[in-house]
Amino acid sequence: MKDLASFLLNPQPCREIVMGDTSLVKAMIEAGVEVVTSYPGSPTPEIASAIMAIPVEKRPFYFEFSTNEKVASEVALGASVNGRLSVVFFKSVGLNVAADSFVQFSLLNCRGGLIVVLGDDPGANSSQNEQDNRHLARMAYTPVLEPSDPGEVYTQFREAAGLSKKYSLPVILRMTTHVCHGKAPVDFQGSPTPPREHPSLFRPEGDEYIPLASTVAPLKERALNRLKAFAEEMEHSSLTRLTDHGNRTRGIITCGLPALSLEDVLSEAKDKPDVLCLAGPWPLPEKRILQFCRTHREVAVLEELDPLIEQEVKSLAFDAGLTLRIRGKEQSEDRIGELTPARVRAFLSRNWPDLEISRIPGNSITAGTPLPARPPQMCPGCGHRSAFHAIKKALAPDDITVADIGCHTLGYLPPYRIGQILLSMGHSNGTGAGLSLFNPGRRVVTFLGDSTFFHAGLPGIINALYNNHNLTLILMENGTTAMTGHQDHPGTGKNVRGEGARISPRKVLEGLGAPFIREVDTYQQQKLTTAVKEALDYEGFSVVIARHPCMLKFTRDNRRRGIRPAARAQINPRLCEKLHECVSVFACPSFIRNPQDGSVMVNPELCLGDGSCVQTCPVKAIELMKEADHD
Repeated sequence: MKDLASFLLNPQPCREIVMGDTSLVKAMIEAGVEVVTSYPGSPTPEIASAIMAIPVEKRPFYFEFSTNEKVASEVALGASVNGRLSVVFFKSVGLNVAADSFVQFSLLNCRGGLIVVLGDDPGANSSQNEQDNRHLARMAYTPVLEPSDPGEVYTQFREAAGLSKKYSLPVILRMTTHVCHGKAPVDFQGSPTPPREHPSLFRPEGDEYIPLASTVAPLKERALNRLKAFAEEMEHSSLTRLTDHGNRTRGIITCGLPALSLEDVLSEAKDKPDVLCLAGPWPLPEKRILQFCRTHREVAVLEELDPLIEQEVKSLAFDAGLTLRIRGKEQSEDRIGELTPARVRAFLSRNWPDLEISRIPGNSITAGTPLPARPPQMCPGCGHRSAFHAIKKALAPDDITVADIGCHTLGYLPPYRIGQILLSMGHSNGTGAGLSLFNPGRRVVTFLGDSTFFHAGLPGIINALYNNHNLTLILMENGTTAMTGHQDHPGTGKNVRGEGARISPRKVLEGLGAPFIREVDTYQQQKLTTAVKEALDYEGFSVVIARHPCMLKFTRDNRRRGIRPAARAQINPRLCEKLHECVSVFACPSFIRNPQDGSVMVNPELCLGDGSCVQTCPVKAIELMKEADHD
């Protein structure tokens, strides 16, 4: 499509090929959503990108990036109890941050409707684990719908919005990575956004919004009754689909993206099993499942990660006295990773070896030379690379380094090997404080990005100051939320609506009473090494702000303005002694070592001409040449 904003705002019915994240935004607009909040995290940032393609003055709803997922959820909840249809979206592990408040939502009256969009991540494509949030949804008495493609994203969101308003309860729309990013043709109804003018509905009756010891029991009972009513809706919903092949011997129960893999595998099968594709994993349409089980001798349950649906189906069948065989996850590897067509084929072949199923497209192609591994790495010119090169010179071999979430997490990889433990966003100073206790002989260095500083880093910093823990924090300030797509944060002075208050991390640290603060541009490597050494010698909590703009964002912004790099690096062969400090220690991907003679050259397609590498060569063989000299 030529104009994303025009497509999203078009009130007419249309058919368009879109990714799941874009389909979701179109569904939001057509459903009349009024408030949307988020904290960026893959695979959901493209939802925000679609929203931000619409000029602020034309956006049909309020949108903000909040400081973290908990705050984003609370803003959306506050709008919902006030009668506004609201949406909050974030990645899988973001629900951990939001959980303290999220688990209360089902006890309250979300009168306007509240949809929690989760970007879950089977396969850990962009996360530190494969967290299966269906478990947390059950604990919080919150129903879950799970689309399999962009078309179902659209239909299920609209259904979820209506049911959420009808029952005043939150609903989770669980979108996994390839549902978020996959593209498919979608038929959009094009209903217009209703007007926002309606009165505030937040007029509490008694203690309906105060879950305390004396009130929580009736609030929980109400939540359970709503969940039961939602389950009854699912018994009759067209979102749950039965594909009847007339096979009364074998059936398959599935949900979400695995349904598409199954469809590929069964496309040319001669004796296709019947398939019951559920709208969501919780609560289950028990009557439809039991009817399906009663009419089949064997049923396989196909779901990613944990056997949540499988265990429920087995429990239902046992209680009903059914004697069919239920096949599911028998091996530990069945609970790991995405259910690609190849894995679904292997699962069916293992359980039903006589089932004639089609080959997966591409399986018959003979593989050529295996591709070399492509480990993740920092971009050319990245200030974090320059920082790690300088910081490592200040560290002793026995010093402890604590990583955090962000581009700087890649410091763990060779050749830097900085960051020996990683838990979650903002954990570094809490974990580092624990590592510093009864440990006088080993210094502790923690790392934190400026986005994470505002997201979840402040409590650990306050704790370190309050309890006078002896550790050094390196605050990696690059002026953006780089890892998830360059979203703004409170330190940038901008938000998704334009100008916002700029909150300086240094001033925050000074306001908290941090006694030792140094601030150095990471390209000034010698100064940074000296600053880190001084911080490590300080007894107590010390901070070094290692600052440099994200160069990927910087160069992209320049490209949009028509500004080309003014120079680029090159190797002077007369001076180069093939020490390979540039390749093996600094490790900018622009440098290429010739395996034949060990000579080094610079890839002009990768070099930004930033010059951070020049100071790293012991024999000064790296030179920065004006771009005009190469033309």
